[in-house]
Amino acid sequence: MVKLWEQESVQWRVELLEGEGEALAQRMGDQPRQLCISIGRRERLSAELLRRAAAKAVQTVRGFGAECALLDAALAMEALGAEGVSALALGAELACYRRERWKTDDKEKTFTVYFAGAEGTEAALTQTAVLAKHICFARDLVNRPANLLTPVDMAREVTEAAHRVGLEAQVLGEDEARSLGMNAFLAVGGSALHTPRLIVLRWRGGRPDEPPIALVGKGVCCDTGGYCLKTPGGLKGTRGDMAGGAAVCGTILALAENRIPVNAVAVVPAVENRIAPDSYLPGDVIRSMSGKTIEVGNTDAEGRLILADAVTYAIVKEGAGKVVDIATLTGAVVQALGFTTAGLLTNDDGFCAQLLAAAGRCGEQYWRLPDFEEYRRMIDSTVADLSNVSSDGCGAITAGLFIGAFAQDVPWIHLDIAGTAWVDRPRREYQTPGATGAGTATLYELCQGLAHG
Repeated sequence: MVKLWEQESVQWRVELLEGEGEALAQRMGDQPRQLCISIGRRERLSAELLRRAAAKAVQTVRGFGAECALLDAALAMEALGAEGVSALALGAELACYRRERWKTDDKEKTFTVYFAGAEGTEAALTQTAVLAKHICFARDLVNRPANLLTPVDMAREVTEAAHRVGLEAQVLGEDEARSLGMNAFLAVGGSALHTPRLIVLRWRGGRPDEPPIALVGKGVCCDTGGYCLKTPGGLKGTRGDMAGGAAVCGTILALAENRIPVNAVAVVPAVENRIAPDSYLPGDVIRSMSGKTIEVGNTDAEGRLILADAVTYAIVKEGAGKVVDIATLTGAVVQALGFTTAGLLTNDDGFCAQLLAAAGRCGEQYWRLPDFEEYRRMIDSTVADLSNVSSDGCGAITAGLFIGAFAQDVPWIHLDIAGTAWVDRPRREYQTPGATGAGTATLYELCQGLAHG
């Protein structure tokens, strides 16, 4: 919890200083319970540096057993104004996050950060606190074990959260999906004991005649790989295969609570990809909601199947004017970009520039992948319109292009967050082991930019 300074008694005072090394030690002197954080040279100061500095301060002070701290935001305010103070707040909030645990005697202490030198930024801090809360909501969903977050559970959790902030929520079951021809979605989730749900959240904050931006997130709550069964090691991490769905839910919740003047719809195909007597098999041919047919080459390439129908739904039923899909889609993107950068594909340069600008404002990193025609031919099928696996490698690219084939002529971006959605070893100070909430801040900034653009 981050609050403005309210003359509370605090255990630690945190100050941001220019300079390095001995200069910092001299500045600290003998004052008790004071932590100085170096930001280096002022000309290199950025919002991301402030986020990381605040997070480091919180982690350090909390490690000493403190319950609260006062963070002096004067330098951030002087250098970057409200943006700098908001960056400090977001870094501190996210560093305070602690994942859910199910220990019977678990008692986690609360920790509060107060701000001094941040006068006049109350509105910005309030908006930042809302965003941080919903990034943490996304983290909670991803961290939850599969037995505690089935598609039905996810739909209920998200719907309850939506109602609290004034979002319109709709959940489609199997019969409704079948009547819409969503056979790719049902092929993956229709045979699981825990039945699939299509979660739709609508925020109507913009003009009535403005087409919404659709945020489509992969929601595979449990992924065994189907009959192309995963290894034991691969199975352990499948709880996080709905991180894209969690990100779009967190985004639209924050948009609604902050009353951002934009129209947006979140679409989450929530399924379990399990083995059952009537589960789909390699070699099956499926007719998607769009009418395109798909040859199944691998049942562990299930995310692109459910996203194909979800993207079609967003365009056909919700009238989306722009589409972003986000998913923990491929191991190939992790091999290419590691755990700090997500992959990106798009059919629209201008829309891509808007997303990359949004990512730059919140510190998340994306790398645009090539989409040459040779790659598109790798998902050709001899018996159907498309294959769900590549004939010649390039898995991160071809998986994204598969989804793009269902975007019609709508501006579309695909984000593969397989490497950034979960970290066993945090790469940023404001991350904690487990879910990161990857993509939530970027999508929020993108929508906010569209609202003000």
